[in-house]
Amino acid sequence: MPVLTRWDPFRELNALQQRMNRLFEEQYDGGREETLTTGAFVPPVDIYEDEHSIQLKLEVPGVDEKDLDIKVENNTMIVSGERKFEKEEKEENFHRVERRYGSFSRSFTLPNTVSTDDIQASYENGVLKIRLAKRAEAKPKQIKVNIGQKSIEGKKPEGTTTPASKGQVA
Repeated sequence: MPVLTRWDPFRELNALQQRMNRLFEEQYDGGREETLTTGAFVPPVDIYEDEHSIQLKLEVPGVDEKDLDIKVENNTMIVSGERKFEKEEKEENFHRVERRYGSFSRSFTLPNTVSTDDIQASYENGVLKIRLAKRAEAKPKQIKVNIGQKSIEGKKPEGTTTPASKGQVA
C-alpha cells in the first residue's frame, strides 16, 4: 500500500537555502572552525598611564625573547615578533588547532609627552611589559598657594594699613 505524503514547497526551499549557505561558508568563510586557525596572530594589549609613565602589557606566550622586536621612529612605536609552530619529530593527528601562529606587528602612536630616550622593556611569563617615561615638562606639577605672605615688589596687599596711616582720614 503506497503512503501518501503531503507536498510542502517550503521544505524544499529550506533544504536549498541550507545547501547554499554551506556552499558560501566553505567558499568564503572557510568554515567556522577553520577561521580560528587561519586568522592572524594579534597579541592583546593593555595600556595604562600614571603621572610618571605610560605602560603597555602585551600577551605573547610562546614567543621567544629573541623573536621580539621594538622600534621607535617618528613618534610611532612598533612591536613585532613571531610565534613559531612547534613541530615534533613524530606525526600527530591534530583534532583541533586553536592557538594562532605566525608573525605579528602592532604599532602605537606615541604622544608628545613621552620621552623616546627613556623606554624600558621586560619579558616575563609570556607578558611583554614596555614602560615609556614621560618628559619632565609633561609631568603634573604641584603649585603651592601662599596665603598671608609679604607683599610683592614693595606693593602692599589691599586692605592693609601702615602704622602712619592709622587714624588719618582720607
